[in-house]
Amino acid sequence: MKILVKGKAQGIILKSQHPINFLGTVDKKTGIISDKNHELFQKSIKDTILVFPNGVGSSVGAYTIYSIKSNNTAPLAMICQKADLTVATGCALANIPFLIVNNDEFSSLQTGQKISLDTEFSNPITLL
Repeated sequence: MKILVKGKAQGIILKSQHPINFLGTVDKKTGIISDKNHELFQKSIKDTILVFPNGVGSSVGAYTIYSIKSNNTAPLAMICQKADLTVATGCALANIPFLIVNNDEFSSLQTGQKISLDTEFSNPITLL
């Protein structure tokens, strides 16, 4: 596990097996996934612990992450399998905790699980 943006959060996991293109997939005003082809279509990422493999797409997606934070529609934290510059930059700008996990850790996280995340601890993810 690697911490890219420090912080604390507690919430319910919303997980996708598919990458997220924040610029083309997330409505900045509502935090709802608007891409009809995405498995999270019409789901809100607001106040979730968003778990997904990685981000894809334009670097402008970092601004989208910052915008959803400014509009109070952002996830409480993000957890990915692979680091990408867009998500890392967006989380850093928006002060959203961001962790990278290995395949086993990723597989163990499931939609609906309540977790606590605190990057000050050696094992920052705790199931509640």
